[in-house]
Amino acid sequence: MTRMGRISIGLVLSLAIWPADPARSQDQPAAESTATPAMLVADSVFITPDRQLIAEGNVEALQDGVRMRAQRITYDRETGTLSIEGPIRIEQGEDITILANAAEMDAGLQNGLLSGARMVLDQQLQMAALQMSRVSGRYTQLYKTSVTACHVCEDGSPPLWQIRARRIIHDQEERQLYLEDAQFRVLDMPIMYLPRFRLPDPTLERGRGFLVPSVRTTTQLGTGFRVPYFIPLGDDKDLTLAPYISPQTRTLDFRYRQAFRNGDVSFEGAYTRDDLKPETWRGYLFGFGQFTLPGAFNLRFDLEAVSDKSYVSDYGLPDTDRLRSEIALDRVRRDSAFQADIIHFRSLRDDDLDSAQPLLIGDIFYERRLFPTAVGGELRLNFEGHGHERYSSADKIGRDLLRLTADVDWHRTWVSSGGLRTDWRMGVSSDFFKIYQDSDYPDDIHRHTPRAALTLSYPMQKTLGNGVTHYLEPVLQLGWTDVHGAQPPNDESTYVEFDQGNLVSLSRFPAPDRREDGATLVYGVNWSRYSVTGWEAWATIGQVFRKTANSSFTDSSGLSGTSSAILVAGQIKTDYGLSLTGRSLIDGSLSLSKAEFRGTWNSDRLNLAGTYLWLGTDPVEGRNQPLSELWFDGDYRINQSWTAGADLRYDIADARATRAGVGVIYRNECVTVDVSLRRNYTSSSSVEPSTDFGFTIALNGFAVEGGTEKYRRACS
Repeated sequence: MTRMGRISIGLVLSLAIWPADPARSQDQPAAESTATPAMLVADSVFITPDRQLIAEGNVEALQDGVRMRAQRITYDRETGTLSIEGPIRIEQGEDITILANAAEMDAGLQNGLLSGARMVLDQQLQMAALQMSRVSGRYTQLYKTSVTACHVCEDGSPPLWQIRARRIIHDQEERQLYLEDAQFRVLDMPIMYLPRFRLPDPTLERGRGFLVPSVRTTTQLGTGFRVPYFIPLGDDKDLTLAPYISPQTRTLDFRYRQAFRNGDVSFEGAYTRDDLKPETWRGYLFGFGQFTLPGAFNLRFDLEAVSDKSYVSDYGLPDTDRLRSEIALDRVRRDSAFQADIIHFRSLRDDDLDSAQPLLIGDIFYERRLFPTAVGGELRLNFEGHGHERYSSADKIGRDLLRLTADVDWHRTWVSSGGLRTDWRMGVSSDFFKIYQDSDYPDDIHRHTPRAALTLSYPMQKTLGNGVTHYLEPVLQLGWTDVHGAQPPNDESTYVEFDQGNLVSLSRFPAPDRREDGATLVYGVNWSRYSVTGWEAWATIGQVFRKTANSSFTDSSGLSGTSSAILVAGQIKTDYGLSLTGRSLIDGSLSLSKAEFRGTWNSDRLNLAGTYLWLGTDPVEGRNQPLSELWFDGDYRINQSWTAGADLRYDIADARATRAGVGVIYRNECVTVDVSLRRNYTSSSSVEPSTDFGFTIALNGFAVEGGTEKYRRACS
């Protein structure tokens, strides 16, 4: 026996120059020389008298991206096979790991037979087999196999779920698993028998096949099953079909997605025949798309359509009371902005008359920034067009409108040596209105509005020894506007919000169809605090005084009369996840016209979010009674596997809940179970109160985002 005291050699190269006999060496020199070199590392490598190459002790071999570790490898030159003694570990990239006790393989590690083998895919799905064979480096056949993604305990206790099969074939190229004579077992109890079926392996992102099924029970539709089926239509598009069957409905859900070089589109919808409206078909269609066009333009569209007003509630679609479809084109650059869009609304409210609502709306906007050197500052040129159409042709009820607005605005800022900041702003706007089907207004209205404002502020900063920084900024503004022209109808500025964002604006209406008129005086104070630990807070207090009251401001807007309500807004954020935000309007009698408060708390185990809203009576805004509501949403992580959640929307004024829900999720490395119960208390002529029970169970390990070590169960 000849011993070679080398740690690493070129295995295939050594085998190629080491002939089994002289004749064979002379007959096949070319074929042998083309073999891909492999590296072999071992504690010792030697050649036996019968011409066998043996490597033993921490053996590692690498060939064509396949890495193998074993205790002993024997290469027989006559047969061209490797006899491998374990424990054996074979790794093919990062996706496939094979463990075995013993193996007989060819020199290229592409074909062979392994005993006592286990195969792990993507560190998720493991398959233990009595015997395993490798064919052409592509197919792996496992006999008498158990498949699971659950953690397997060494005490012999069964995993939570497993699939036992007589034979499993893994196609490494297609990334598919083919199972024969399979049993699905839960805690080793047979639940289902399948003679043949196919599953994608965890590394396949877009494999054809069934997705996670779900069960949904509602008081209106009964208990139904939804089984999605995914169909890839190429690398750039796919289709998902999901039949939903219950005693009261036969529904086919679908989703289509396609990616393009410069964008993507997605559509989802359903075709329904049910007992709730047996005389006709029902369904919905939602779509979204976005594209990048030449010239830095962006095109996007949103599509929302339903067959009837109650479909959204009956089938658990996203909660909304108005559908909005839009197509928009925009481009934003450093000194210019452009946007054009067409929007179609459809109301799902029973008290809304669609023919009297402006359901078709078109907008166009362009703004340009210039920096004139002669006068300094910044000059903004703005053009805006708006039009809306009602379906009704009746006088007043079917009023349609077209508005064109041109605006020029110049402002400049000076900062004195003492820190006083002075902002001067002046401009003029011109509006043209074309009014159709309303005898209360002329057909054409022209309006011009010059304006000017002087704003003084004195920002101050102080940093304490502990690293806390305070900012304080008193603000005083004197403004003037002068509206020339008739008053157009108010279709765009029906709801006005007074907040810290428009405290020093010369017009606090949301659209140019309404403008403030006359002189105004505004005072305000901004304060903020920042800590190096992450604790921060800010607050704003302000008020507006005007020479003459503006009748277009409603009582609850906080801006009616010659003096506005006092705006109080603020936020507190702590370094341990608590955030509190509030805004209120306090009138002269120290009563609230509006109040909003929101709080969130996020920690490792608990996430809470709540909102309180109070709006006073305002017939102009459609509120004949005060509105007082509370929203709550939260979830609590009980332990590594269990998470519970709840949400509630409660109408305090009516002393009743409008919707509520609870749910619990169990998740470990191999299964996810989601159980939820929701109740919708809303009642109208098209929507009835309903209870919705949902149940979904997913087997982790057959998807790319499968279970992780984070949820591994403990063995007892």
